[in-house]
Amino acid sequence: MASGLAERKLDGLLVAFSPNLRYLTGFTGSNGSLLVLGGKSILFTDPRYRIQATQEVTCRVKTATGPLLAEVAATIARLGLKRIGYEPARTTCDSYESLKSRLPMRASLEPVKGWIEELRMVKSPAEIALIRRSVETNSRAFEQAVARVRPGMTEQDLAAELEYRMRRLGAEKPAFETIVAAGVRSALPHAQPTAARLKPRDLVLVDMGAIVNGYCSDMTRMLFLGVPAAKVKRVYRVVLQAQLAAIATVRAGASTAAVDRAARKVLKAHGLERAFVHSTGHGLGLEIHEPPRLGKRDKGRLQAGMAITIEPGVYLEGFGGIRIEDTVVVTENGCEILTPTSKELRGI
Repeated sequence: MASGLAERKLDGLLVAFSPNLRYLTGFTGSNGSLLVLGGKSILFTDPRYRIQATQEVTCRVKTATGPLLAEVAATIARLGLKRIGYEPARTTCDSYESLKSRLPMRASLEPVKGWIEELRMVKSPAEIALIRRSVETNSRAFEQAVARVRPGMTEQDLAAELEYRMRRLGAEKPAFETIVAAGVRSALPHAQPTAARLKPRDLVLVDMGAIVNGYCSDMTRMLFLGVPAAKVKRVYRVVLQAQLAAIATVRAGASTAAVDRAARKVLKAHGLERAFVHSTGHGLGLEIHEPPRLGKRDKGRLQAGMAITIEPGVYLEGFGGIRIEDTVVVTENGCEILTPTSKELRGI
């Protein structure tokens, strides 16, 4: 961090975004700010987290009895810091103005965009191990819940069952609001579960993720209540081909747009490209959506150690939607698929 501060001509960097705080210090509380200096760091928090912070972090901890930003500003003034970086995309206007008004005239706040997020993109072996545990917990929860799926249960019932199972298996919580969408509602890529009941011959889209030790997983699988018709089988087969084509493109050095393009090429050959309305994937880790993004206009390149999703989908109004999603880790010559769950169209 010291060399990064020097490159940016900063005396310090203020980090308050929770995932970045956790990445840099291990702190899991909901209220904290980290002042990163050339040779040390200071974590500011409130009395609720005094004991927790001293247990979780190795840097100095300063407990503020009043407003946190007032304590931060007083420390900046005491240390004589002049250029302090902050996270513009993660800082509210109110917080910015509150801190700025408390700083001495000689001190300035300088926007630093995406520095910590860039560091977080490539995962360490320890982080990959945690993501793997999250993925495996998520998949086990899926298998346990699917065994209980019956016609007549509601989308909300199934979502609750999935989340109950992941918690019983050790997850802290879902990585996002679990998506369960049946029948024609499966054509809504981010549908919220409703009281609608699962009926025979329904397509059911399940998109779920768990958080284990702070790290996320993400998986989408398809269920069918009964024997699927020829069109369902055909569209499913095409989406699976698109997903496998995208996975085959993943390797260190590949452009994120190339991965997206590989999926769209398959869908275009079958006249389904226009029914694919989102990007092919995204990074994940301490957040469910992190850089890089794998879309057709993205200009990034994959690096070994990135954890990403591959999730093409087809959404047809009046018919339904089909999406297949795995969590994978980029390697020098390809990728490792972490998701162990079968990609078959699961009959119920």
